[in-house]
Amino acid sequence: MRILALDVGDKTIGIAVCDELKLTAQGVEVIRRTSPAKDFTRLNELITMYQAGLVVIGLPKNMNGTIGPRGELVKEFANKLIQTIPNVEITFWDERLSTVAAQKSLIAADVSRAKRRQVIDKMAAVFILQGYLDSLPRG
Repeated sequence: MRILALDVGDKTIGIAVCDELKLTAQGVEVIRRTSPAKDFTRLNELITMYQAGLVVIGLPKNMNGTIGPRGELVKEFANKLIQTIPNVEITFWDERLSTVAAQKSLIAADVSRAKRRQVIDKMAAVFILQGYLDSLPRG
């Protein structure tokens, strides 16, 4: 069973998936949000394609650990996802600073500003998933 990760934004959803050993996260794509029906159809396709049994959703928290308006929107999205695709398990992962880390990584790799805009959400999903994978017990 693989794990899929989502970085949910207003305009895009960054997607990442782990390898079968659950060691590393790789970016998959960025969904340009058009309608909830299309968004969830594409997510269902990806969940099926990668045989993902778990979806890790980045939960934006305030720096003091509380959940603000953006976090509440992500929770609403997760509830709709569960209603639309009930056979998948969902968990949240604290995504504070994941976009900042992704941005720094892309800048360090000398990726142009235009290219960064195209892939930043996918890279944020990779950071979210890798953080989750690194927290799993090994052995």
